[in-house]
Amino acid sequence: MTDSSPGATATAWDDDEQADDAFGQSWNAWHRARLRATLSPLGIAALTATHWLTTTPQRLPGIPGEWSADIDTVVGRGSELDGLTVLRDGEPAGVVTGDEARLTPGTDLVWGERRLRFFDRDGSLALRVLDPEAPVRRSTADIGHFPPDERWVVDGRFTPADDAATMSVTAIDGYVAEERFAGTVSLTVGDEPLELTVTGGPRGLRAVIADGTSGTESYRFRFLGMPAPAPDGSVRVDFNRAYLPPCAFSDEYVCPLPPPGNRFATPVRAGETALVPVDASMPVRAPVSGGAA
Repeated sequence: MTDSSPGATATAWDDDEQADDAFGQSWNAWHRARLRATLSPLGIAALTATHWLTTTPQRLPGIPGEWSADIDTVVGRGSELDGLTVLRDGEPAGVVTGDEARLTPGTDLVWGERRLRFFDRDGSLALRVLDPEAPVRRSTADIGHFPPDERWVVDGRFTPADDAATMSVTAIDGYVAEERFAGTVSLTVGDEPLELTVTGGPRGLRAVIADGTSGTESYRFRFLGMPAPAPDGSVRVDFNRAYLPPCAFSDEYVCPLPPPGNRFATPVRAGETALVPVDASMPVRAPVSGGAA
């Protein structure tokens, strides 16, 4: 990484041979899984466009056919769509017959090496384009991170919210929505007591956080996953697994920003920091501030 990139970052491409304990090996396995999820040919970093649609068919730049929204379906029309493969949950589910393709949740259209994907935000539909040749994906070698440290694994206490409880969530593009949340997790970071608002359910929780490193030593905010709380409400919080949101990889994502209570002053020097470029003289993107989508 260059001098202008986040500091205190561990060497890229750590492997199990460099970690002689279970904690380090587990973290390395998690890191490799993150690389696969983000930098694989059709991973998170492959998103190049989110085209919001209306009921009026329109031509989209460089994309075959005309596209529109029809209630809960993305519709493409054009003879060039005939014969393209339809995927459902990543598996072949047939081909387009004729000149109309209809995409619903979980479906993609195979367009050469690219994918055309259904996207829905509160009833507003979009067509997304994933391209293995996306510049950010091609120019990223790794995800930078602070050195894993067990001292950043802390105990918290989960308090569930009322069933009808909602909060205003602002997305990175300024869109505001009322969304349900699971509750709060109380914990102490450094000497600072916190009460993080979390979403999720029985399979696990997630917080969107901004700490004292955000915007300087790390990206402007991060996501933090947590396991499902124990029956007594206790929950283990591992800040080493704080990770970059999708919008760190593409301006075409519409990630939620941290709610006010999840912004705190204590620097959390744990977890992911920023994208590591293939060429150290050519930053992948703005090192920490990210885009505006």
